[in-house]
Amino acid sequence: MENYFALQFDEKQVNAVSNLGLAHIGDAVYELLCRSYLCCKGDKTVKNLHKDSVAMVKAPTQAKYADKILPYLTEQEKDWFRRGKNAHTHAAPKSATPQEYAKATGLETLFGALYLSGRTDRLNELFAIITKE
Repeated sequence: MENYFALQFDEKQVNAVSNLGLAHIGDAVYELLCRSYLCCKGDKTVKNLHKDSVAMVKAPTQAKYADKILPYLTEQEKDWFRRGKNAHTHAAPKSATPQEYAKATGLETLFGALYLSGRTDRLNELFAIITKE
């Protein structure tokens, strides 16, 4: 039985996943990290947990966080980020510019690639940079 919480794709397997496939899984990974972070803070009502999660996962915020972690990325991580940033998405939400949406997709693609690679320690390092005041 496959353990979907501890995948260990090699680089070839990760690169075989489409850009938007990586962004799809990365979106879920990123949202789970945000929700976990907010719950661990322990000072939120359910209503505020939802409101604050939505604020963290919207494209403009993700774009800002992408800019924050870019200087810390390895060359391989930058490649994954660029794959997502340059993916041909069909529509950006009304709340984001096309540039913000592209960066947000890049962030999600990076997080998806790291997750599939089993590099959860690296995900936590990057997420710590994002959440650092």
